[in-house]
Amino acid sequence: MTKKDLPRLIPTGTCFCGCGAEVSTGSFFARGHDKVAEAALIAVEYNGSVAQMLHAKGFGPSHSVVHRAKLDAGWEECDRCGYIGAPTSMRNHEKKPHQGQ
Repeated sequence: MTKKDLPRLIPTGTCFCGCGAEVSTGSFFARGHDKVAEAALIAVEYNGSVAQMLHAKGFGPSHSVVHRAKLDAGWEECDRCGYIGAPTSMRNHEKKPHQGQ
């Protein structure tokens, strides 16, 4: 698995979305605020469009970000149906019945 060299971030006790909320030890975000921050970033940088964000990063119909995540970020593929997801998503996926089974 290849990971980009990113700076080591240290939780500060304050939510990283910028809301000012106190968070528990070891946490970066108040509950749900990671998704709020993600949506806000996409709104600010890409006019709210995930498609625009993917295009700006070189991904799209002919260059799959999901397959890149499998190659470089440890995502997994279901042997039964081809679903690709993060390891946690894969555990949930595997609990579900597949078509034809």
